[in-house]
Amino acid sequence: MPKPIVPADNPMNNQKVELGRHLFYEKSLSITGKFSCASCHIQTKAFTDGKTVGVGATGEKHPRNAMSLTNIGYNSVLTWANPLMTKLEIQALVPMFGEHPVEMGMVGKEQEIITMFRQDVRYKTMFIAAFGDEKNAISISNIMKAIAAFERTLISFNSPYDRYRYGGDNKAISESAKRGEELFNSERLECFHCHGGLNFSDSIIHDRLAFQEIAFHNTGLYNIDGKGSYPLNNTGVYEMTGALSDMGKFKAPTLRNIALTAPYMHDGSIKTLEEVIGHYKAGGRTIKKGEFTGVGRENPLKSNFVSGFKLTVQEQRDLLEFLKSLTDLEFINNHAFKDPNSP
Repeated sequence: MPKPIVPADNPMNNQKVELGRHLFYEKSLSITGKFSCASCHIQTKAFTDGKTVGVGATGEKHPRNAMSLTNIGYNSVLTWANPLMTKLEIQALVPMFGEHPVEMGMVGKEQEIITMFRQDVRYKTMFIAAFGDEKNAISISNIMKAIAAFERTLISFNSPYDRYRYGGDNKAISESAKRGEELFNSERLECFHCHGGLNFSDSIIHDRLAFQEIAFHNTGLYNIDGKGSYPLNNTGVYEMTGALSDMGKFKAPTLRNIALTAPYMHDGSIKTLEEVIGHYKAGGRTIKKGEFTGVGRENPLKSNFVSGFKLTVQEQRDLLEFLKSLTDLEFINNHAFKDPNSP
């Protein structure tokens, strides 16, 4: 497999990754002392949290679903709908210090964080080992760099599908899953246009690509006013650009470990994979009552790839089997990714 791009100002080393792992699980980096990065990114759920939307340290709800960190080092853009958020070291600042919504809630606590780690002999030793500068090793910048380094190791390429497609094991997946792969990659369903390539996403970057690929899509999940409107707190890239053409556009996330990351879509509004397939079969979701009533199939701003299709009962089973074959059990049980303080 190709390698993730590593920034020149944050080279990888084992000590930095190990420090990052400790910081990823460090609850004292939250305003309540009971919350960490891992609270919203749980390993057994492919580093998602199983909730409809993220909930911060103070109980405040995020408008969006916690994204999987599977292969995050291959992501050219790091959030659901911000085209400018392309660097892990910068993105980590948002949950730590952001106020709208509050996640970790540490805004204004920067000096307290630095003092805390300087007074902790174990952490002080780890920072110096990772960054080599005894006087300046402990800083907010280096905290972000260490967490980013750990996140770049969260690589998942050992699913049954990988063993079949890349490892030459013809028996690694079922005949049903093989048929599902054909459906997935067919022009009839068109799934592969947005969920293609080694990471099953069209927002990707790695050392074999000449340029980074970034894409956002409107899938007809909503159509509140018949003109393509989405809920006010979740308008997608439109929130950043103000361009009507960007209304409802969100990133196509990786499908690796997708069977573990329910609920689905940017706002967690679809509970099961079966329902997700139903949404795309219909060419957009119909909401019959409530504040979001509308026919997504008729959304004038949705992607041309979301046009609807028909499946037999067996074909739907085949497609589901293929998606389930992307589950990497080694990844979700890898001790190198676990809480270093757990038994």
